[in-house]
Amino acid sequence: MSTGVAFSLEERLQLGIHGLLPPCFISQDLQLLRELKNYDMKKDDLDRYVFLMGLQDRNEKLFYRVLMSDIEKFMPIIYTPTVGLACQQYGLIFRRPRGLFITIHDRGHIASILQNWPEKDIRAVCVTDGERILGLGDLGCHGMGIPVGKLALYTTCGGMPPQQCLPVMLDVGTDNETLLKDPLYIGLRHKRVRGQAYDDLLDEFMKAVSDRYGMDCLIQFEDFANINAFRLLSKYRNKYCTFNDDIQGTAAVAVAGLLAALRITKTKMCDHTILFQGAGEAAMGIAELISMTMEKEGLTKDESLKKIWMVDSKGLIVKGRDHLTCEKQRFAHEHPQRKKLEDVVQELKPTAIIGVAAVAGAFSEQIIRDMASINERPIIFALSNPTSKAECTAEQCYKFTEGRGIFASGSPFDPVTLPDGRTFYPGQGNNAYIFPGVGLGVTACGLRHISEEIFHTAAESLSHLVTEKDLSEGRLYPPLSSIRDVSLKLAARIMEYAYEHRIATLFPEPLDKEAYVLSLSFSTDYDQFTVDSYHWPANSMAVQTCKL
Repeated sequence: MSTGVAFSLEERLQLGIHGLLPPCFISQDLQLLRELKNYDMKKDDLDRYVFLMGLQDRNEKLFYRVLMSDIEKFMPIIYTPTVGLACQQYGLIFRRPRGLFITIHDRGHIASILQNWPEKDIRAVCVTDGERILGLGDLGCHGMGIPVGKLALYTTCGGMPPQQCLPVMLDVGTDNETLLKDPLYIGLRHKRVRGQAYDDLLDEFMKAVSDRYGMDCLIQFEDFANINAFRLLSKYRNKYCTFNDDIQGTAAVAVAGLLAALRITKTKMCDHTILFQGAGEAAMGIAELISMTMEKEGLTKDESLKKIWMVDSKGLIVKGRDHLTCEKQRFAHEHPQRKKLEDVVQELKPTAIIGVAAVAGAFSEQIIRDMASINERPIIFALSNPTSKAECTAEQCYKFTEGRGIFASGSPFDPVTLPDGRTFYPGQGNNAYIFPGVGLGVTACGLRHISEEIFHTAAESLSHLVTEKDLSEGRLYPPLSSIRDVSLKLAARIMEYAYEHRIATLFPEPLDKEAYVLSLSFSTDYDQFTVDSYHWPANSMAVQTCKL
């Protein structure tokens, strides 16, 4: 409730804090100016992250006012790429806990731990076990920075009230030896617990959250390892209101970028051959949504899958290769085995390559030049996070394709000016274009389950918001500065889909869905803390007395 020196004199007197603040009264606008000046004095991005998290602890409304003043400027600090560095240094910069920490040793007591959280009306939970943080691997309990950052974006980009959001860390240990030996590590100091005990913890957690906050409480899975991500999504998706952002959110934002790219190439999705560098959660999610798009264009499922190829750490995924998971087998086609991505590109001649394996520099100059020789407008998506893990830079793509490349990335890149004077503004395929709008739409109409159609609807809606001017400048997504409006429109479209298909549980159906979603949005304006004070007529307030 702290608003600092923005408290009025009457509020200070009534709250008993007069004299505890300097004798001045300033507006939130002036507070914003002070915070921005302090922010600009920080020497690096990690210091800026620590500064913003401190502000969130002190004055939450002012924190969100700062973020909303320039989303494009602050998003790379509170989320990727800086949040990756923050997670790596979490033990050092740790000041005050945010969210709930639930451990493997709390089995049987998760319901009582949820009772300790002060807010009763929780609409969105973001949970991680810290095993696959961005492209950085197992960061254990230090992965808490991810759900904290994600939910900050729910509010900043989508307008969901922060008190309705709950970040959760499920600490089952870590296999990161460096962390286990680090005296500043804040998590359990033992190897990861796996198997039945792990599954029992997840089952109990899902039930406890839904029992306490309702079956329409959204549970977003974040940065789980491949071995758990797919099976947990399959296990819970038809039982709870849940999705995995690394699989489904990434898929939706990538497909939205591809749909926008199709407007440049004047083609359909089914005209393309798509090659993935990587075959993990992101690749599988994107591939499934691409396949769904091709099916809507008239291909059969098998025909669509044959247009999608994947390269993992062992090379091209082909039929007959040993030790393929069931997910990878669906994208294994008849072809000689190839180890190098360069050879695969030359032989398959893809029209689009998508990097999601966090292998920095995987798209070499040779690969990019080959893509440009094969295609008039090659589609090159370097989606790995953080920036240090990107398959190529925007400059490399535009330079080696002579400005013909259609580029998108997972982390932000600066505009690129070519020698001929053309300037391109690389599109950032940030999941923040998707999950705040999806979360807002799902919770606004009380969806109980989230199908792949919801994410396809979100992808289509996002692609429609890209203007011809955006495309001419190299953007495959709307400017980040418009992301609040993007989230609002996505949420309204998801609500329309839900009511059209009779899967919404909120009744009566709002006629103006954008207006309804907007009415639920968080305001950064300060609340008034003065007591409602007034007088009765004088004769009604007269004190009755008597002579003794």
